[in-house]
Amino acid sequence: MRYCLIVLGALAGMALAAGGCQRDNPATAAQPPKPAAAAAPRSVRVVPALLEKVPRTVEATGTLAADEQVILGTKVPGRLREISVDLGSRVHKSQVVGRIDPGDYQHRLEQAVAALQQARARLGLSPDGTDDRVDPEQTAIVRQARAVLDEAKLTRDRMTRLWDQQLIARAQLDSAQFGLQSAEGRFQDALEEVRNRQAILVQRRSEVDLARQQLADTALVSPIDAAVSQRQASTGEYLGVGAPVVTLVRTHPLRLRLSVPEREAASVKVGQSVRVRVEGDPGGHQGTVARLSPQIAELNRTLLIEAEVPNERGLLRPGAFARAEVVTQVDQPMVTLPASAVVVFAGVEKVMSVKDGKSVEIRVQTGRRQGDRVEVVSGLQGGEPVVAQPGNLAGGQAVVVEK
Repeated sequence: MRYCLIVLGALAGMALAAGGCQRDNPATAAQPPKPAAAAAPRSVRVVPALLEKVPRTVEATGTLAADEQVILGTKVPGRLREISVDLGSRVHKSQVVGRIDPGDYQHRLEQAVAALQQARARLGLSPDGTDDRVDPEQTAIVRQARAVLDEAKLTRDRMTRLWDQQLIARAQLDSAQFGLQSAEGRFQDALEEVRNRQAILVQRRSEVDLARQQLADTALVSPIDAAVSQRQASTGEYLGVGAPVVTLVRTHPLRLRLSVPEREAASVKVGQSVRVRVEGDPGGHQGTVARLSPQIAELNRTLLIEAEVPNERGLLRPGAFARAEVVTQVDQPMVTLPASAVVVFAGVEKVMSVKDGKSVEIRVQTGRRQGDRVEVVSGLQGGEPVVAQPGNLAGGQAVVVEK
């Protein structure tokens, strides 16, 4: 009991002390808080939006292809006697790159020439001449038939006069008449024989030309200036008609095949300049749009175009992947800004400007990027000032423009 009274007395004394302290400092308890100090204006650097005339381009990727690719094969069967090129060899138009053994074809040509000479001789022409024209009436077989016919006519006329004078029997006149008809038939047969021999002569002449052509075809000749991309046969190998021997590609100029998005297809025209870059080549190359596909590909909604790229020094190779820019307009005016001036938040593009000492937010739509600058499609005019590096600057914030 005594312990409880002591505790209660101590608590009462503490309460009185606390009340006395509050009465000693009334002004301190009632004093209001001080207002926070105002934020200092932010220093910013302002640059103008530039109105520039720059080329407008369409970017695309594609593949370089050979201008021409030829699989050079045999026109006649035979054993490959020689081949003078290999992978990477450069060949010129009309250069012989291989040859089939010509022995058999030489013999066939000689046979055809002999048959031609025989046909000419049967028509009364010199064996080695080149003029195949002949007058059927001047050939020996026709002249002989003509003589027999003339004799039969004379005989018939004589028998007719004797029959009129009643000096011969009717049978003699009939015999003369039949002899004339037989002579006429032999004459007609002689003319037809000459025409047949003329046709044989034409056939023999064609056979000679064919045999001569087959002999010439034993030489495999390059039809273009090109390089060998593949060798498909070896010396001594027997090859049938059409068997591939070498594959030739023409590498100057090259064809660049590009797929352009459908939305840009209308701006691409034949004759426009193309800038080409390939992997492993730090330098660029120039080309020209040469061909446009007549239709849009349904699968990927793109337009296939072909550009010709000069390749005199052979630095570019068919099959290489290439990035290209098709210059659709040479001097198109556009508003550009430093890329650092554009802020993107939640998919919205904006720039910051300065008006009356405060930052102002302007929504824009950007287009292509060229180096460290970006095109402004809408929302801003040329010459308008923008903050070069807004960072986290918010609209309505106090700013100071750096001089």
